[in-house]
Amino acid sequence: MRRILLAPDKFKGSLTAAEVARALAAGLASVDPTLETVCLPVADGGDGTVDAAVTAGWDRVAVTCTGPTGEPVHTSYARRGDTAVVELASAVGLELLPDGVPDALGSSTFGLGTVISHGLVAGAERIVVGLGGSASTDGGAGMLMALGARILDADGNDVALGGGPLRGAVQLDLSGLLPSARAAEFELACDVDNPLLGVTGAAAVYGPQKGAGPQELLYLEHGMRQWAHLVRNAIGRDLSGLAGTGAAGGTAFGAVAVLGATAKSGIETVLELIDFTGAVASADLVVTGEGSLDEQSLHGKAPIGVAHAARAVGVPVITVAGRSTVALDRLRPYGITASYALSDLEPDPRISMRDAARLLYEVGRTVATTHILEGTS
Repeated sequence: MRRILLAPDKFKGSLTAAEVARALAAGLASVDPTLETVCLPVADGGDGTVDAAVTAGWDRVAVTCTGPTGEPVHTSYARRGDTAVVELASAVGLELLPDGVPDALGSSTFGLGTVISHGLVAGAERIVVGLGGSASTDGGAGMLMALGARILDADGNDVALGGGPLRGAVQLDLSGLLPSARAAEFELACDVDNPLLGVTGAAAVYGPQKGAGPQELLYLEHGMRQWAHLVRNAIGRDLSGLAGTGAAGGTAFGAVAVLGATAKSGIETVLELIDFTGAVASADLVVTGEGSLDEQSLHGKAPIGVAHAARAVGVPVITVAGRSTVALDRLRPYGITASYALSDLEPDPRISMRDAARLLYEVGRTVATTHILEGTS
């Protein structure tokens, strides 16, 4: 019996990673019902990270927090033993902005801290945080406030949430930080190497994606500089220049500087959490993919991470994408033997996204026929 491991990322705006895997599995089974298909959806540290862990057998824990602009959000994290997997995107992500309206100065990571606190109170001693998809540029200040830190203005009052109000902050008080947060091991799933400040920093590079105009970018940069100053005074070190501290609107900075977090590739983190190495060892073929396979995919995105891990044990890989701009010759060095794009079946992107499940079913049939029954590479 041939064993096919289906490990796609989401097709953003169309299907979740689990739905992509199921559609491919149905297509494969329609050609050869004897095939053993194993669905193990993946993520690169952004939205879908918790779902990937849950599909791999972790427990889902429901929790309510405040979204990026303070509205209630019903979300969840994954739990196994003393480890909790928390996803920034599902708590304070861009897609949770009410009506999609950004608040560049007022959005915060407070809700992320609420979810982390829930995990800590439940007994988690290791917190893995997926950092993709942030709606805010607050340097992780909101997250730390939810964990017990206080950020004070010149009158001794707590500053408002968001990156903008940090311009008026004069003190970071860590005396109330949860003891469990001080003791826990924090790991960040992130693939950004930007520092916190400057022309390649959190505000300058990613602020516009979060709705910040020219004046707001100046305010946010000012806020981040003041925040870096307060953190330096509180911990005795300046870590704002470290590569990666600008990730998720500077959330990585707050986590690294105050919580002692370490960072690791998003896809590598997820593959470890779902025990991909154990699953791929007995596979005959791996099918992975994402909505858009492009040059950016070659720099740490999920399909290449999956292909790298499969290649290490000699298992061939096929990629499937909604659209692909990367030639197969560029993919072969990663152990990828074939690549399919839904746009080849349906060139209209709107129809392709709407009918992605049906098109993936057809790709599954093609993979079964061409690469399994006929044995081509």
